[in-house]
Amino acid sequence: MTSLAGALKFRGKQTVKRLIGYDSRNWLRIRQIEAFTAFLEAANRKSRDVIEISPGWNRYWRAMCHDYRSVDFPDFDICKDRTDEQYSIVIADQVLEHVQRPLAAVANIHAMTKPGGWAMVATPFLFRVHARPHDYNRWTPAGLKQLMVEGGFAEENIQVQGWGNKACARAHIGGPVRAYGLWRDLSSDEEYPLMVWAFAKKG
Repeated sequence: MTSLAGALKFRGKQTVKRLIGYDSRNWLRIRQIEAFTAFLEAANRKSRDVIEISPGWNRYWRAMCHDYRSVDFPDFDICKDRTDEQYSIVIADQVLEHVQRPLAAVANIHAMTKPGGWAMVATPFLFRVHARPHDYNRWTPAGLKQLMVEGGFAEENIQVQGWGNKACARAHIGGPVRAYGLWRDLSSDEEYPLMVWAFAKKG
């Protein structure tokens, strides 16, 4: 197949998907990304100074936040590295499962957050091992909250959430990350969280 024919076929498939309402977003992250987006839009937080400890991609929050910078894990090792500056928003989206010393990482996130600022942390719970370059940890919502407390955030200033269900868990077993597709189940079952996240305010 020529490259032109391949490109036309790909475009045709994409057009059909759009017309029938096919959603190519990662099914297990939809609710987490919606929660992060709503949080950043509330009180116009997206216009404040933001730093992301990035796992190697940063398209979501870079596009949304006007005063954005990032440092890339693992070159920037959040277990031992911290910036000299503090920020109103510190994002660690899909990073903590990869760090060897998560308590040290959260303590550094706390140190990088301005008083009155927020840390936004997301990590998977029921999800396959994915070493980038390593995969060490998983937390329930209660476990992530406790980690944030031990890292320096006051318990009353931490909101945790989780999302997942059996259908999404089954779809991710033994295969690649699945697109949301059409009419998939977005109900949440507290016993099967696939994604867990926290918003923690520094006092």
